[in-house]
Amino acid sequence: RGRASEHAHACTPRARKMSRLLEKLPPDDCPRFIHRIIDGICGHALPRFRDYGNVWSLVEWMEVLEEATAFIKHACSKHLSDEEVQQQLEGLSAAHQEAISSCLKVRKEELRWALIEKTNSVTSAQLQDFDWQLKLPLSSDKIAFLQTPLLNLDLNVKENGVLKPVTIEMDKEELQTLIHSLEAANKVVLQIK
Repeated sequence: RGRASEHAHACTPRARKMSRLLEKLPPDDCPRFIHRIIDGICGHALPRFRDYGNVWSLVEWMEVLEEATAFIKHACSKHLSDEEVQQQLEGLSAAHQEAISSCLKVRKEELRWALIEKTNSVTSAQLQDFDWQLKLPLSSDKIAFLQTPLLNLDLNVKENGVLKPVTIEMDKEELQTLIHSLEAANKVVLQIK
């Protein structure tokens, strides 16, 4: 698995904003708050403003929810170590840092699976099978297409239990674009694992 240290050398502006807001929360309440944020990421109830209205204003509440959620997702998806998490939380008290690190450590697998599920739920379509053919047109109404190799890609995609055939014809440039897109998607999947 790739190390995320190049992404975690210094405290990011988002982490600084979150740190400034989290400092208002008593350290003893931090683990419960972070666990509720993780609950929200995992599809359960988020913490409620009425439970923290004495700590943050409504605007600060919206910011701390957004920043904490983004930070936790980032830390999980980039596989940040405890040291890297603490570097990101530079400026936050040691008690708050420890609470966040321990919550991330305890719920790492649950978070990882929740993030994978969210990625998978973007679409319900799944590739079942594929076939390809390389064609070289010998006649065309446009001279530019003569002797230009074309790839015929036949995909069998299953969506909501129904198998749908999809056929795509691509020239060399379009094929290169597809390959680069698939490589980029694979990198994202490997980072999540």
